[in-house]
Amino acid sequence: MATQSSAPTDEAAPSPALTPTQAFDALYAFCAPALVRQTFLLTGRRELAREAVERAFQLAWQNWPQVARDRDPAGWVRAVAHECALSPWHRFRLRHRHPEPPPADAADRALLDALLQLPPTYRRTLLLYDGVGLDLPETAAETEASTPAAAGRLTRARRLVADRVPELADPAALHRRLAELASTERLQAAQPPTVRTYAEQRTRFWTRSALAFTATIVAATTLTLRTAPTHYEAPIGPAQAISGVPAEVGLGPLSAGERALRLKLQRLVDNGPERLVPVAR
Repeated sequence: MATQSSAPTDEAAPSPALTPTQAFDALYAFCAPALVRQTFLLTGRRELAREAVERAFQLAWQNWPQVARDRDPAGWVRAVAHECALSPWHRFRLRHRHPEPPPADAADRALLDALLQLPPTYRRTLLLYDGVGLDLPETAAETEASTPAAAGRLTRARRLVADRVPELADPAALHRRLAELASTERLQAAQPPTVRTYAEQRTRFWTRSALAFTATIVAATTLTLRTAPTHYEAPIGPAQAISGVPAEVGLGPLSAGERALRLKLQRLVDNGPERLVPVAR
């Protein structure tokens, strides 16, 4: 009778968990290239698009525990990149006061000009819905608007783009042309180690700055406590000249009558009646 050998069943080994660095690099490799091209459609500036995306990933690395647990880490980074790209403070930077070279193709230039003529909120809503492919509630949530407000912005943005570029009145054609315009700009993002290193340097810089500022405040407070008076001293008013006081007058020489009276008083008895009862003359 043959014995039946029981072979162990091969079960799929669970894949090892990614380290924070590996997870961040995977997210960066998946999102950064497309996100730079999308941000270019928001700003029309290549360098600003790269800066905004790199800044968004730097913030993501600085807050990685929160981003890693987020329901949509890619959406978290995209929202931060769009906020950085549309910041009104860029208008005060000298390097962004002059326009960049437009796309070479005339159709691309017309579409980009039509996009840049839109208000920033309309432009962002149009890009998220017709460019990225989010649905209306997701677009409203990412732009911090209600769903009816996002729908109104999308409708008006499509109409304004169609007025400038009539062949893009069809949403499907607009979606296709947005993807083509973004793909024609060969924009490269920095490597993940560079972004992580710069984020860590910024974190150390701000940490040291905060510690130095705190130490300065503590030292100033200690010095104030040690040198401040412990009781109130009324301030001394400024000196003022006093007028109306008569000047001191010295005694002059005695007259003849005053000298005679003095001699008479000296001759009289000290306790006589002349001292008590006046004599009528």
